[in-house]
Amino acid sequence: MRLTLEETTDARVYDDAVSSLPITSALQGWGYGEARRVLGQTPVRYLIKAEGRTVGAVQLLRKRLVPGFSTLYAPRGPALESLDLLPAVAEALRKVAKPTDALLKIEPPLPIPADDSVAVPEAYGPFRRAETEQPEHTIIADLTRTEEQMFADLHSMARRNVRAAHKFGVVAGRDDDFEAFWDIFTATNERAKLGAFPRAYYEAMLREGNAYGGEAYIVLSRHEGKALAGGFFLGMGKGAYYLFGGSVRDDRVGENGEPRKDAKAPDAFYWNAMLDAKQRGYELFDFWGIPRQLDEEKHSFGVFKMKLKFSEQRVWYPAYDLNLNAAAPAIVKALRWRKTQNNLKKRGSKEDVL
Repeated sequence: MRLTLEETTDARVYDDAVSSLPITSALQGWGYGEARRVLGQTPVRYLIKAEGRTVGAVQLLRKRLVPGFSTLYAPRGPALESLDLLPAVAEALRKVAKPTDALLKIEPPLPIPADDSVAVPEAYGPFRRAETEQPEHTIIADLTRTEEQMFADLHSMARRNVRAAHKFGVVAGRDDDFEAFWDIFTATNERAKLGAFPRAYYEAMLREGNAYGGEAYIVLSRHEGKALAGGFFLGMGKGAYYLFGGSVRDDRVGENGEPRKDAKAPDAFYWNAMLDAKQRGYELFDFWGIPRQLDEEKHSFGVFKMKLKFSEQRVWYPAYDLNLNAAAPAIVKALRWRKTQNNLKKRGSKEDVL
Protein backbone atom coordinates (compact mmCIF):
# COMPACT_ATOMS: atom_id res chain seq x y z
CA MET A 1 0.00 0.00 0.00
CA ARG A 2 1.27 3.45 -0.92
CA LEU A 3 0.85 6.10 1.76
CA THR A 4 1.28 9.84 1.61
CA LEU A 5 1.93 12.34 4.39
CA GLU A 6 -0.07 15.55 4.50
CA GLU A 7 1.44 18.13 6.83
CA THR A 8 -1.12 19.99 8.92
CA THR A 9 -0.97 23.13 11.05
CA ASP A 10 -4.60 22.76 12.20
CA ALA A 11 -4.47 21.52 15.79
CA ARG A 12 -8.14 20.55 15.91
CA VAL A 13 -8.05 18.52 12.72
CA TYR A 14 -4.87 16.79 13.80
CA ASP A 15 -6.05 15.97 17.34
CA ASP A 16 -9.40 14.74 16.02
CA ALA A 17 -7.50 12.21 13.92
CA VAL A 18 -5.22 11.14 16.78
CA SER A 19 -8.17 10.75 19.16
CA SER A 20 -10.22 8.65 16.76
CA LEU A 21 -7.57 6.13 15.70
CA PRO A 22 -7.58 2.73 17.45
CA ILE A 23 -3.79 2.60 17.99
CA THR A 24 -2.93 5.91 19.59
CA SER A 25 -1.51 7.80 22.56
CA ALA A 26 -1.83 11.22 24.19
CA LEU A 27 1.87 11.77 23.49
CA GLN A 28 0.93 12.04 19.84
CA GLY A 29 -1.38 14.92 20.76
CA TRP A 30 -0.70 18.47 19.62
CA GLY A 31 -0.31 19.79 23.17
CA TYR A 32 2.50 17.38 24.02
CA GLY A 33 4.45 18.56 21.01
CA GLU A 34 3.96 22.20 21.96
CA ALA A 35 5.34 21.52 25.43
CA ARG A 36 8.43 19.97 23.87
CA ARG A 37 9.28 23.32 22.30
CA VAL A 38 10.40 24.36 25.79
CA LEU A 39 13.15 21.74 25.48
CA GLY A 40 14.30 23.09 22.13
CA GLN A 41 12.54 20.44 20.05
CA THR A 42 10.45 21.29 16.99
CA PRO A 43 7.20 19.37 16.39
CA VAL A 44 5.83 18.70 12.91
CA ARG A 45 2.55 16.89 12.33
CA TYR A 46 1.26 14.83 9.42
CA LEU A 47 -1.96 13.07 8.53
CA ILE A 48 -1.21 9.69 6.98
CA LYS A 49 -3.36 9.14 3.89
CA ALA A 50 -4.23 6.11 1.76
CA GLU A 51 -6.19 6.93 -1.40
CA GLY A 52 -7.40 10.17 0.20
CA ARG A 53 -8.53 8.53 3.44
CA THR A 54 -6.84 9.24 6.80
CA VAL A 55 -5.40 5.98 8.15
CA GLY A 56 -2.99 7.48 10.64
CA ALA A 57 -1.33 10.54 12.09
CA VAL A 58 2.18 11.19 13.30
CA GLN A 59 3.80 13.89 15.38
CA LEU A 60 7.55 14.04 14.87
CA LEU A 61 9.86 15.91 17.20
CA ARG A 62 12.97 17.17 15.46
CA LYS A 63 15.91 17.27 17.86
CA ARG A 64 19.02 19.14 16.77
CA LEU A 65 22.17 17.36 17.91
CA VAL A 66 25.15 19.16 16.42
CA PRO A 67 25.42 21.34 13.30
CA GLY A 68 24.49 19.17 10.36
CA PHE A 69 22.66 16.45 12.27
CA SER A 70 19.26 15.99 13.88
CA THR A 71 16.95 13.14 14.83
CA LEU A 72 13.23 12.60 14.40
CA TYR A 73 11.18 11.05 17.16
CA ALA A 74 7.53 9.98 17.29
CA PRO A 75 6.73 9.75 21.03
CA ARG A 76 4.45 6.76 21.53
CA GLY A 77 3.54 7.00 17.88
CA PRO A 78 2.54 7.00 15.13
CA ALA A 79 -1.22 6.74 15.64
CA LEU A 80 -2.56 4.19 13.16
CA GLU A 81 -5.43 2.01 12.04
CA SER A 82 -3.10 -1.00 11.95
CA LEU A 83 0.57 -1.75 12.60
CA ASP A 84 0.58 -3.49 9.22
CA LEU A 85 0.90 0.00 7.76
CA LEU A 86 4.32 0.62 9.33
CA PRO A 87 6.51 -0.55 6.42
CA ALA A 88 4.65 1.84 4.12
CA VAL A 89 4.83 4.56 6.76
CA ALA A 90 8.62 4.18 6.76
CA GLU A 91 8.83 4.87 3.05
CA ALA A 92 6.52 7.88 3.34
CA LEU A 93 8.57 9.30 6.22
CA ARG A 94 11.81 8.99 4.25
CA LYS A 95 10.34 11.36 1.67
CA VAL A 96 9.63 14.13 4.20
CA ALA A 97 12.87 13.81 6.21
CA LYS A 98 15.44 16.56 5.79
CA PRO A 99 19.01 15.81 4.64
CA THR A 100 20.16 16.63 8.18
CA ASP A 101 17.81 14.04 9.76
CA ALA A 102 20.02 11.04 10.50
CA LEU A 103 17.70 8.82 12.52
CA LEU A 104 13.97 8.28 13.06
CA LYS A 105 12.62 6.61 16.22
CA ILE A 106 9.03 5.41 16.61
CA GLU A 107 7.21 3.83 19.55
CA PRO A 108 4.04 2.15 18.22
CA PRO A 109 1.34 2.68 20.89
CA LEU A 110 -0.07 -0.83 20.90
CA PRO A 111 0.69 -2.65 24.19
CA ILE A 112 2.17 -6.14 23.91
CA PRO A 113 1.52 -8.54 26.83
CA ALA A 114 4.63 -9.12 28.94
CA ASP A 115 3.71 -12.73 29.71
CA ASP A 116 5.40 -14.06 26.53
CA SER A 117 2.02 -14.98 25.05
CA VAL A 118 2.82 -12.67 22.13
CA ALA A 119 6.32 -12.26 20.72
CA VAL A 120 7.69 -8.73 20.56
CA PRO A 121 8.40 -8.04 16.86
CA GLU A 122 12.05 -7.36 16.08
CA ALA A 123 11.16 -5.35 12.98
CA TYR A 124 8.40 -3.72 10.97
CA GLY A 125 9.72 -3.55 7.44
CA PRO A 126 12.84 -1.34 7.57
CA PHE A 127 12.19 -0.34 11.20
CA ARG A 128 14.44 -2.27 13.62
CA ARG A 129 13.90 -2.69 17.36
CA ALA A 130 15.87 -0.20 19.44
CA GLU A 131 16.01 1.58 22.78
CA THR A 132 12.90 3.50 23.79
CA GLU A 133 12.75 7.06 25.04
CA GLN A 134 9.49 6.58 26.94
CA PRO A 135 9.23 3.71 29.44
CA GLU A 136 9.27 0.45 27.47
CA HIS A 137 7.78 -1.71 30.21
CA THR A 138 4.65 -0.54 32.00
CA ILE A 139 1.39 -1.56 33.65
CA ILE A 140 -2.05 -0.81 32.26
CA ALA A 141 -5.55 -1.27 33.62
CA ASP A 142 -8.84 -1.93 31.85
CA LEU A 143 -11.36 0.73 32.86
CA THR A 144 -14.30 -0.85 31.02
CA ARG A 145 -14.97 -3.10 34.01
CA THR A 146 -17.50 -2.06 36.63
CA GLU A 147 -16.22 -0.13 39.62
CA GLU A 148 -17.06 -3.11 41.81
CA GLN A 149 -15.05 -5.45 39.60
CA MET A 150 -12.12 -3.04 39.47
CA PHE A 151 -12.04 -2.85 43.26
CA ALA A 152 -12.35 -6.62 43.62
CA ASP A 153 -9.41 -7.08 41.23
CA LEU A 154 -7.08 -4.93 43.35
CA HIS A 155 -4.51 -6.64 45.53
CA SER A 156 -5.91 -7.27 49.01
CA MET A 157 -3.41 -4.80 50.49
CA ALA A 158 -4.57 -2.09 48.08
CA ARG A 159 -8.21 -2.70 49.02
CA ARG A 160 -7.33 -2.54 52.70
CA ASN A 161 -5.30 0.67 52.29
CA VAL A 162 -7.97 2.39 50.18
CA ARG A 163 -10.54 1.63 52.87
CA ALA A 164 -8.14 2.85 55.57
CA ALA A 165 -7.48 6.10 53.69
CA HIS A 166 -11.22 6.70 53.48
CA LYS A 167 -11.58 6.18 57.23
CA PHE A 168 -8.71 8.59 57.88
CA GLY A 169 -10.54 11.21 55.83
CA VAL A 170 -8.16 11.27 52.86
CA VAL A 171 -9.69 13.04 49.85
CA ALA A 172 -8.29 12.45 46.36
CA GLY A 173 -9.32 13.85 42.98
CA ARG A 174 -8.59 16.41 40.32
CA ASP A 175 -6.90 19.50 41.72
CA ASP A 176 -5.76 22.84 40.29
CA ASP A 177 -2.91 23.29 42.78
CA PHE A 178 0.16 23.03 40.56
CA GLU A 179 2.40 24.22 43.40
CA ALA A 180 1.37 21.29 45.58
CA PHE A 181 2.03 18.86 42.72
CA TRP A 182 5.40 20.48 42.03
CA ASP A 183 6.48 20.20 45.68
CA ILE A 184 5.58 16.48 45.71
CA PHE A 185 7.20 15.82 42.34
CA THR A 186 10.49 17.58 43.13
CA ALA A 187 10.73 16.01 46.61
CA THR A 188 10.24 12.56 45.08
CA ASN A 189 12.88 13.21 42.41
CA GLU A 190 15.39 14.41 44.98
CA ARG A 191 14.73 11.45 47.27
CA ALA A 192 15.12 8.93 44.45
CA LYS A 193 17.90 10.80 42.61
CA LEU A 194 15.82 11.09 39.48
CA GLY A 195 16.14 13.67 36.75
CA ALA A 196 13.54 16.22 35.71
CA PHE A 197 13.02 18.83 33.02
CA PRO A 198 12.71 22.54 33.83
CA ARG A 199 9.48 23.56 35.56
CA ALA A 200 8.42 25.53 32.46
CA TYR A 201 8.11 22.25 30.56
CA TYR A 202 5.46 20.84 32.90
CA GLU A 203 3.63 24.17 33.04
CA ALA A 204 3.57 24.27 29.26
CA MET A 205 2.26 20.71 29.06
CA LEU A 206 -0.54 21.52 31.51
CA ARG A 207 -1.50 24.59 29.49
CA GLU A 208 -1.08 23.19 25.97
CA GLY A 209 -2.47 19.78 26.82
CA ASN A 210 -5.85 21.40 27.48
CA ALA A 211 -5.83 23.74 24.51
CA TYR A 212 -6.82 21.41 21.68
CA GLY A 213 -8.25 17.91 21.49
CA GLY A 214 -6.91 16.29 24.65
CA GLU A 215 -6.63 17.18 28.31
CA ALA A 216 -3.91 17.58 30.92
CA TYR A 217 -4.75 17.46 34.59
CA ILE A 218 -3.45 16.91 38.11
CA VAL A 219 -4.79 14.49 40.72
CA LEU A 220 -3.84 15.07 44.38
CA SER A 221 -4.45 13.03 47.49
CA ARG A 222 -4.93 15.20 50.60
CA HIS A 223 -5.24 14.53 54.31
CA GLU A 224 -6.72 17.39 56.31
CA GLY A 225 -5.86 19.70 53.42
CA LYS A 226 -2.21 18.71 53.05
CA ALA A 227 -1.27 17.18 49.69
CA LEU A 228 0.67 13.97 50.32
CA ALA A 229 0.59 12.25 46.93
CA GLY A 230 -0.22 13.27 43.39
CA GLY A 231 0.41 13.00 39.72
CA PHE A 232 0.23 14.67 36.32
CA PHE A 233 -1.92 13.06 33.61
CA LEU A 234 -2.52 13.41 29.89
CA GLY A 235 -5.72 12.10 28.37
CA MET A 236 -6.68 11.62 24.73
CA GLY A 237 -9.01 9.29 22.91
CA LYS A 238 -9.68 6.28 25.12
CA GLY A 239 -6.49 6.50 27.20
CA ALA A 240 -5.42 8.29 30.39
CA TYR A 241 -1.66 8.34 31.04
CA TYR A 242 0.02 8.96 34.43
CA LEU A 243 3.27 10.65 33.43
CA PHE A 244 4.78 12.26 36.52
CA GLY A 245 4.17 12.22 40.25
CA GLY A 246 5.14 10.89 43.64
CA SER A 247 4.45 11.19 47.33
CA VAL A 248 5.86 12.80 50.47
CA ARG A 249 5.94 11.79 54.10
CA ASP A 250 3.49 13.48 56.44
CA ASP A 251 5.80 15.35 58.82
CA ARG A 252 2.98 16.82 60.90
CA VAL A 253 2.36 15.71 64.47
CA GLY A 254 -0.91 15.02 66.23
CA GLU A 255 -2.35 16.88 69.20
CA ASN A 256 -0.34 14.63 71.51
CA GLY A 257 2.89 15.61 69.81
CA GLU A 258 3.34 12.15 68.30
CA PRO A 259 3.84 11.52 64.56
CA ARG A 260 0.59 10.96 62.72
CA LYS A 261 -0.41 7.52 61.53
CA ASP A 262 0.14 6.73 57.87
CA ALA A 263 -3.09 7.81 56.15
CA LYS A 264 -2.34 5.71 53.02
CA ALA A 265 -2.56 8.74 50.74
CA PRO A 266 -0.69 7.13 47.79
CA ASP A 267 -3.19 4.26 47.65
CA ALA A 268 -6.06 6.74 47.67
CA PHE A 269 -4.33 8.66 44.87
CA TYR A 270 -4.01 5.66 42.56
CA TRP A 271 -7.51 4.36 43.16
CA ASN A 272 -9.24 7.71 42.74
CA ALA A 273 -7.16 8.55 39.66
CA MET A 274 -8.42 5.31 38.10
CA LEU A 275 -12.02 6.10 39.07
CA ASP A 276 -11.75 9.64 37.74
CA ALA A 277 -10.50 8.38 34.37
CA LYS A 278 -13.24 5.76 34.19
CA GLN A 279 -15.98 8.27 35.05
CA ARG A 280 -14.78 10.55 32.25
CA GLY A 281 -15.04 7.83 29.65
CA TYR A 282 -11.47 6.58 29.38
CA GLU A 283 -11.05 2.86 28.82
CA LEU A 284 -7.31 2.42 29.36
CA PHE A 285 -5.24 3.61 32.34
CA ASP A 286 -1.47 3.63 31.82
CA PHE A 287 0.59 3.64 35.04
CA TRP A 288 3.64 4.68 32.98
CA GLY A 289 6.78 2.82 33.66
CA ILE A 290 8.11 -0.09 35.70
CA PRO A 291 11.63 -1.60 35.73
CA ARG A 292 12.66 -4.09 33.07
CA GLN A 293 14.78 -5.85 35.68
CA LEU A 294 13.68 -5.90 39.31
CA ASP A 295 16.08 -4.89 42.07
CA GLU A 296 14.67 -4.59 45.58
CA GLU A 297 17.32 -2.05 46.56
CA LYS A 298 16.24 0.49 43.95
CA HIS A 299 13.56 3.17 44.28
CA SER A 300 11.95 1.85 41.11
CA PHE A 301 11.18 -1.46 42.80
CA GLY A 302 8.96 0.25 45.37
CA VAL A 303 7.17 2.11 42.60
CA PHE A 304 6.67 -1.19 40.77
CA LYS A 305 5.21 -2.89 43.85
CA MET A 306 2.80 0.00 44.43
CA LYS A 307 1.53 -0.03 40.84
CA LEU A 308 1.27 -3.81 40.81
CA LYS A 309 -1.24 -3.60 43.68
CA PHE A 310 -3.65 -1.80 41.35
CA SER A 311 -3.16 -3.87 38.20
CA GLU A 312 -1.12 -6.90 37.22
CA GLN A 313 -1.43 -6.29 33.48
CA ARG A 314 2.21 -5.77 32.52
CA VAL A 315 2.95 -4.82 28.91
CA TRP A 316 5.73 -3.76 26.53
CA TYR A 317 5.82 -0.69 24.30
CA PRO A 318 8.94 -1.37 22.19
CA ALA A 319 10.67 1.22 20.01
CA TYR A 320 12.03 0.93 16.49
CA ASP A 321 14.67 2.93 14.61
CA LEU A 322 14.94 3.78 10.93
CA ASN A 323 18.37 4.88 9.78
CA LEU A 324 18.07 7.84 7.44
CA ASN A 325 21.74 8.27 6.57
CA ALA A 326 25.11 6.62 7.14
CA ALA A 327 25.78 8.58 10.34
CA ALA A 328 22.88 6.93 12.20
CA PRO A 329 24.85 4.08 13.90
CA ALA A 330 27.44 6.50 15.27
CA ILE A 331 24.71 8.83 16.51
CA VAL A 332 22.96 5.98 18.33
CA LYS A 333 26.23 5.15 20.13
CA ALA A 334 26.80 8.81 21.01
CA LEU A 335 23.29 9.20 22.42
CA ARG A 336 23.74 6.05 24.52
CA TRP A 337 27.06 7.39 25.84
CA ARG A 338 25.46 10.71 26.74
CA LYS A 339 22.62 8.97 28.57
CA THR A 340 25.09 6.85 30.52
CA GLN A 341 27.04 9.94 31.56
CA ASN A 342 23.85 11.63 32.75
CA ASN A 343 23.00 8.54 34.81
CA LEU A 344 26.45 8.59 36.42
CA LYS A 345 26.18 12.28 37.21
CA LYS A 346 22.68 12.11 38.72
CA ARG A 347 22.71 8.75 40.49
CA GLY A 348 26.22 7.39 40.39
CA SER A 349 25.08 4.46 38.25
CA LYS A 350 25.36 3.63 34.56
CA GLU A 351 21.96 1.94 34.64
CA ASP A 352 18.78 3.62 33.44
CA VAL A 353 16.02 4.35 35.93
CA LEU A 354 13.64 1.86 34.27
